Amino acid sequence: MSDLILTLKNVHTDIAQYHILHGVDLDVPRGAVTMMLGRNGVGKTTTLRTIMGLWAARDGAISFDGQDITGLPTPARARLGLGFVPEDMGIFTDLTVEENMMLAAASGPLDAARKERIFTAFPPLRTFWDSEAGNLSGGQKQMLSIARAMAETRKLYLIDEPTKGLAPAIVSTMAAALRELKDEGATILMVEQNFAVAKALGDYAAVMDDGRIVWTGTMAELAGSAELQEKFMGLSMEAGA
Repeated sequence: MSDLILTLKNVHTDIAQYHILHGVDLDVPRGAVTMMLGRNGVGKTTTLRTIMGLWAARDGAISFDGQDITGLPTPARARLGLGFVPEDMGIFTDLTVEENMMLAAASGPLDAARKERIFTAFPPLRTFWDSEAGNLSGGQKQMLSIARAMAETRKLYLIDEPTKGLAPAIVSTMAAALRELKDEGATILMVEQNFAVAKALGDYAAVMDDGRIVWTGTMAELAGSAELQEKFMGLSMEAGA
């Protein structure tokens, strides 16, 4: 893990009167998929939003691609190459798929190569390119949300629960699409509740509990240990199978 693209050191984040992150330490290696796992409500989404600058860290330091970004506003972080896919997708349902993509491409129209890359990763978007995004299925909307983050060159994708609420068959399609992104060499930090998806896609894992990272290691190590799964995430052996 010598080549790190993102480092958090002792990051604390408050939301209103609540102290959510209690000193997060996290290393994200370049060119790999790191899964952020843990029970609901332990601070995973808050961590992603703090990295993106949507919520301000009260204490600690965030370094991205060798630069201290702790005090930078969100647009500046995006310009440095951070892409964020929120849990609520953030798409415009009354616009077409193409119009959604045009709005996401801040530096100008999508060139043919980038458009083809997106279609390869997410084939339904080619089919529904001229359709209103509101007519897409839940899984297709989630694909569009991730594709919007791909409209610009991103050094790191922050993806929050991309399979949440999707039917099992759609989860498989989404996992395959994320695999395409991974196989292209993308660096991804992803919050995911579906352990099977995490196991299939993840290279590394960081487990959160009570606003802190309590375990880090390879995804294979976590997936191969029912004891670790039960200790840190309350998963039964069946859940990790």
